[in-house]
Formats: sequence, C-alpha cells, structure tokens
Amino acid sequence: MESKLIYQESSYRIIGKCMEVHNELGHGFLEIVYKDALELVFRQDGIFYEREKPYEVWFRGVLLPHMFYADFVIEDKIILEVKCVASITEEHIAQTINYLKVSGNKLGLLVNFGRGKLEYKRLVF
Repeated sequence: MESKLIYQESSYRIIGKCMEVHNELGHGFLEIVYKDALELVFRQDGIFYEREKPYEVWFRGVLLPHMFYADFVIEDKIILEVKCVASITEEHIAQTINYLKVSGNKLGLLVNFGRGKLEYKRLVF
C-alpha cells in the first residue's frame, strides 16, 4: 500500500527553493544569511510565508513568559526550521517537533545549510 506524503507538493517546492539558495550561496555563511536569502526567494516566487512567527506556550493552564519563534511558517501549514551546523542533531529534531506541537501544524521541514550538500528532514507530528 502506498501512502501519500503530507503536503507533498508544497514540501518539494520548499526544499527545491532551499536547494536553489544552497546552490547559489554554498555553505559556510551564518544562518541569518540563508534565512534572508530564503525570504527573498519566497517573496520573488510568490510563496506565502511568515518569518520568525511567535507561538505561545501554555503549561497547566498558564501562559508561560517565553515563546517559540518558528524560522518560517509556509502557507500557514508547514514549519521550516533553518540550521547551519555540522549535522542535524536530536536536539534540532526535538526543537522542530516542539514547534509543531505548539503551532498545531502537522509538517516540519528541518533544513541544514552547513554542509557541502543540503541536508533536510521531514518531521510529521
């Protein structure tokens, strides 16, 4: 039985844009440079996004004083978390899953620009 990936078309498009940025800039820049480049590409290509979107965190009915800030939320449904590290770690995966929990979104894309080849993971919650 073949299962369809959640938001397959949108996620392929987003990863494709990340690959464009990585191919043009290469690796070695700070994370903020890749975020700025992605924002430009999303804007030029008409992809609806929000950058540094804040999410409240509730615990036992109390709003906690600190919020999560997702790097990008694409099309109101996909969290895009940008990293520029030697490799994606369990902590990065946990962070993205936590963003999914507090946002109510189902799909997170964790993308790492810190290597010679773009590294990414699809996370479904």
